[in-house]
Amino acid sequence: MLDPVGDNLWLAEGPIVDFYSFPYPTRMVIARFDNGDLWVWSPVKLDEDLRAEVDALGRVAHLVSPNKIHHLYLPQWHAAYPDAALWGPASTIKRFPELPFQAPLDDTPPDAWKPDIIQAWFRGSFAMDEVVFFHRPSQTVILADLIEAFSEDFLLEHWSWWQRPMAALDGITLKKPGAPREWRLSFTDRKPARAARDKLLGWPAERVIMAHGEWQRQNGHAFLKHALAWLGN
Repeated sequence: MLDPVGDNLWLAEGPIVDFYSFPYPTRMVIARFDNGDLWVWSPVKLDEDLRAEVDALGRVAHLVSPNKIHHLYLPQWHAAYPDAALWGPASTIKRFPELPFQAPLDDTPPDAWKPDIIQAWFRGSFAMDEVVFFHRPSQTVILADLIEAFSEDFLLEHWSWWQRPMAALDGITLKKPGAPREWRLSFTDRKPARAARDKLLGWPAERVIMAHGEWQRQNGHAFLKHALAWLGN
């Protein structure tokens, strides 16, 4: 279930979930640090087989929610790995007051992963913010909903005839990837988001892994520049 995608980096595809009646795939990323600690981003549904593979990699030390809607399986993973530190932006933490989160994530990476992972905080929207990560050893950008890129094959198989045109209108297809249009419109203050975009484009990105859609195995920088052009100058 775990696929190696770079130097000490793996991903796993999870089940398709219902998001306001639209089928969405789930995907998580795991990074392993030199001390054997595992950083688990946007955890997918945990079953016995996946847990065995994860445990064979190392010790689950960090469970990370990148935004307030990527939390579906976080409580399940916390129950399985109660000693792992829980991380997320303040918007995620507010949704789970009963869970022992660390300090809210922002633009500055915690010391625990700073040598391997840096981050940029996209904010300025009244609807949602997101923390985007860059895994230095593999030159991989990791993001959740800020860019979606559904393939035509996925849409044909899983979205109904009336839903498929909405994906194109929303700007979340492989041909025209990006953040959902309604989220773009919610950025009433684009200055901080543009600063985060400029920070992200300064990273030497080769790969781009997104939670939803076809992830990019090469030419990551060009893909990011194109998919984030809606933020303007």
